[in-house]
Amino acid sequence: MSNLRSQGLSVVVPTYEESENIEALCQRLFKNLRKGTGCDDVELLIVDDDSGEDTVKTKALVAKLAKEGHPIRIIVRSKSERSGLSSAVILGFDEAKYGTLVCMDADLQHRPEAVPGLADAVLNGDAEFVVGSRNTAGGGIAAGWPLHRRIISWGATTLARPLTASTDPMSGFFCLPRSVYARGKASLNPIGYKIGLEITVRCRCTKLQNFPIQFQERVAGESKLSMKQNFLYLQHLLYLYWAMYPVTIVVFCLALAAAIWKLIQRM
Repeated sequence: MSNLRSQGLSVVVPTYEESENIEALCQRLFKNLRKGTGCDDVELLIVDDDSGEDTVKTKALVAKLAKEGHPIRIIVRSKSERSGLSSAVILGFDEAKYGTLVCMDADLQHRPEAVPGLADAVLNGDAEFVVGSRNTAGGGIAAGWPLHRRIISWGATTLARPLTASTDPMSGFFCLPRSVYARGKASLNPIGYKIGLEITVRCRCTKLQNFPIQFQERVAGESKLSMKQNFLYLQHLLYLYWAMYPVTIVVFCLALAAAIWKLIQRM
């Protein structure tokens, strides 16, 4: 994992109706990206799920920003191709040009200025996976974040604790080398929104670091979180627990079945 700086850095951003944030995201990201990371080769790759009029706006903005000299490009998935945020991130990683991969949201809740710090340990070869964490020293959440969102986030984080050393497994702001992504790519099961958690488990990321971030309020557009996504997350957890602890789960199920059978015999 040494000398990753010479392999360049690709920042992948999945979008759906996020045209209002694209220009600010791009300009803020590239303001100090090369200097901050030490990478000569950098890019911003937008993976947009076609939403009609907003996608037209997003494509126009990307073309404008590219003409201004920013290394930005876009992939648009048709309605028949798209299947959620996680699969959009995987497509972006597959199509990325460079050897270090960053995923971040388009809504500016992840500060673009934090990307160099997030990527540093991976670029140095000190980590296989770095997650932007709200739940570590120096991290936090914007004061205006609703109480119900905080409760949901706490519950979801607690449920995922046995799966990862990440203090913020809900985070969609993370960095890893392409080599680590490649070793688990064939087993990835991209459902729901929590692709970072999926990758840490399936790619067996052992050298994991938590990088403190201040999670911001959304600048423009609307949140995509829904009750459906909460149910998908629970389904996702079941798959990951089975992938990580199959023997334990089988033994538990057998023991439970034996206990129930003994109870039935006594009735």
